[in-house]
Amino acid sequence: MPEIILEKVTKRFDKFVAVDNLDLHIADRGFVTLLGPSGCGKTTTLRMIAGLETPTSGRILIDGKPVFDSTKGVNVPPNKRDIGFLFQNYALWPHMTVYENIAFGLEMLKWDKKKIAARVDEMLALLKIEQFVKRYPAELSGGQQQRVAIARTLAPSPKVLFMDEPLSNLDAKLRQEMRTELKRLHTDTNSTFVYVTHDQLEAMTLSTQVCLMNNGLLQQYAPPLSIYSSPANLFVAEFVGNPTMNFIPAKVDKINGSDVMLSVLDKNAVFHAKAPVANLGAEAVLGVRPEFLPLREDGPIEGRIYSTLPTGMETTVKITCGDTMLTSVVFGNVDYPVDMPIRLAMNSDGLVLFDKQSGNSVGLGCVTV
Repeated sequence: MPEIILEKVTKRFDKFVAVDNLDLHIADRGFVTLLGPSGCGKTTTLRMIAGLETPTSGRILIDGKPVFDSTKGVNVPPNKRDIGFLFQNYALWPHMTVYENIAFGLEMLKWDKKKIAARVDEMLALLKIEQFVKRYPAELSGGQQQRVAIARTLAPSPKVLFMDEPLSNLDAKLRQEMRTELKRLHTDTNSTFVYVTHDQLEAMTLSTQVCLMNNGLLQQYAPPLSIYSSPANLFVAEFVGNPTMNFIPAKVDKINGSDVMLSVLDKNAVFHAKAPVANLGAEAVLGVRPEFLPLREDGPIEGRIYSTLPTGMETTVKITCGDTMLTSVVFGNVDYPVDMPIRLAMNSDGLVLFDKQSGNSVGLGCVTV
């Protein structure tokens, strides 16, 4: 399976810049998710790698070979790039059976009939859809149709499998089941997967690497847990995580190496970073994940319960601290009365300090209040 390299790739539609100077390295056998809000450039990026969209400038290599190079006039057509593309609507032929849908691409490639039959049987077994072989798409559920579409895409043994929001048409329960199947499929096929979604939960659970984009610009490219625990900027921190990170305004009083003296929530506090802090102005934002804001009787921060959202396994608690609204997650089936006085702590070395003006992360560490 190949690696994919994008070098300074830009795509403009008249004056609108959809993708701006993107550098990206998708490793061999990786599962890379292009993540971001609508209009951020993720689908355009996928289509440019696949050859369905022509970049304005830059260079794209698949398996070490240029498939697009604006300076040399190289632009290899999609059918020559040895990729498979799974579309959002599955695009199954309604007048063909499951067998015929899977075999269609192989017939176009002039495979031998016995080889086609063997490969279709292999795909039916891999996707666990043998019992549907004679059915038509209209006789299948959404999840079954998706499996047929994946089988058809994998049948020609493409070097890379591209998927553009393939789970968006499924209900919540089936989406969760198919995430499990896709992750297992990636391991079983030993392929390189490139996956587009706006759902950060899908990106977190499926990927080996997440490429988070906004307004055509790469915001962060890292493993999902690294993006969650060490966001590069305020946009990344807000986009990844549910409930979202708490962003607490803070005044910077003094910086002493890796210690930053702050005024936060009407209290004096010290942020102890894991490395010396630089590029921090007079105003900062303290980022605290909800699970790092436990409710404790001896906590140094005072607040009042605004609302509680119990789900059984955990409860999301909204708390007012003066003019600031905070979110905490309490594990277990608990509830609290509205306006009940409460105390909180900041119990982690995974807090993030951002420079307010630039929005960039300047340190990871803990806080003493």
